Amino acid sequence: MVVSLIHLHAVALWARGKGLEIVLLITGALLLTRFANWLGNKITARIDAQARESDALVRSEASKHRHALAQVITWVTLVVIYCATAVAVAARLGVPLSGLIAPAAVLGVALGFGAQRIVQDVLAGFFIITERQYGFGDLVRLAVPSTTEVTIGTVEDVTLRITTIRTADGEVITTPNGQITQVTNLSRDWARAVVDVPVPAAVDVNHVTELLRQVGEDAYRDGALSPLLLDTPAVMGVQSIDVDHFQVRLVARTLPGKQFDVGQILRSRVAAVFLKEGINVPTGLDTADPSGTA
Repeated sequence: MVVSLIHLHAVALWARGKGLEIVLLITGALLLTRFANWLGNKITARIDAQARESDALVRSEASKHRHALAQVITWVTLVVIYCATAVAVAARLGVPLSGLIAPAAVLGVALGFGAQRIVQDVLAGFFIITERQYGFGDLVRLAVPSTTEVTIGTVEDVTLRITTIRTADGEVITTPNGQITQVTNLSRDWARAVVDVPVPAAVDVNHVTELLRQVGEDAYRDGALSPLLLDTPAVMGVQSIDVDHFQVRLVARTLPGKQFDVGQILRSRVAAVFLKEGINVPTGLDTADPSGTA
């Protein structure tokens, strides 16, 4: 009975001392975690609010990078909090941290071989963020060696380890950063809508060029379309000649990510003008590769 009382007294002393410290450490870690998440959400919300008030072309570079950087800093802060709390709790539990150095070194080597993919993902994510390859809200095309199909979508989340994008079909695709071999940013600084117009060989090329030039000027004067254009769409001339038709190219510089909308509107306007002029298009109007590099 006396021994039991001694044990209970020792447990009570430990609970009032180191046990209470452990509880306070865990509680503090939880509070710091909630604060870090709240602060990160507050910062990203403010960045988004400022982006909506600023010029769309400027925010394509500044706010997207800051948004991604804020998410990464929040994630790193949470990792530091968890690691520091784990070390402090282990010390108060009497775990000899100095004696864990050698086993930790062995474990680190083992993890280095077994977790090479994770290390590769984190390093790749670090360079993606620091080099501003893309950020939150960018329209990107990712090439992964494990599949022959490229993925095109809007970046919804980018961390040190993964990149999450949403495709036009609404699918959410998560890709480890280390597996991305090539990134095509379709919304960097500005984009280009390229419309190749097939024209029958019997039609006067100068007349077609004038019609397309007029379509570009009318589009730039349109109050609904002009905010998406950086300048007046230009006619690049004849791009190719076939037996029965030739192709004339119309090019428009647009805001990032708006090349698809502008291209669709320009194709509709060109088709309407050709129909009015009695010009029969031999094949469907096509838009060049959406990367804006045509």
